[in-house]
Amino acid sequence: MPVSEDDLRRVARGGGRAGSSDYDLNPELRDALPPRRKLRPAAVLCPLVRRPQGLHVILTRRADHLRHHPGQVAFPGGKVEPNDPSPAAAALREAQEEIGLDPAMVELLGAIDGHETVTGFLVTPWLGLVDPAFSPRPDPSEVAEVFEVPLDWLMDPANHARGWREWNGQRRWYYEMPWRGRRIWGATARMLVGLSARLAALDGAGGGAA
Repeated sequence: MPVSEDDLRRVARGGGRAGSSDYDLNPELRDALPPRRKLRPAAVLCPLVRRPQGLHVILTRRADHLRHHPGQVAFPGGKVEPNDPSPAAAALREAQEEIGLDPAMVELLGAIDGHETVTGFLVTPWLGLVDPAFSPRPDPSEVAEVFEVPLDWLMDPANHARGWREWNGQRRWYYEMPWRGRRIWGATARMLVGLSARLAALDGAGGGAA
């Protein structure tokens, strides 16, 4: 069944949990981590916009010249700065800086499951409904492209493939979702897989979309 806004509100009301990590498909890599590793807080916005065909997720492709994760598909977001009043405020600030999204055009629904990255961040994703009148203005120093993907397609487990690459001499597995020549993978794909699981749990409890 199509994912509804009510489904998303119910998931967001459930709050964020410990969630996922880059080690879910690579548990042996966690053994090499230092004990009591301190994670740095980060926040991303999962922007959802209503279209005639249903809800779509707004994603970015990072600029190719960036030092970290060049060319990768991502949610707008970044690390939580000391002057950010909250992780939600950090996600909204980053979205405004990266794609020109005015916070006044976003209805925040709440946080979903967090994600621990191999680079030492604990990322909190925030669901937000975006005014359909929003027109992206990407910052070319950070973002090469802004595009949309249907939420129902992203939430379908049939589209959750697994890929791998060599990393420090080991095979590292990750989720990936190829979409019209674009490759959604890594932490972004894993957070979307987590959202899919939360929505499926709603459906299993009899609370899916009508």
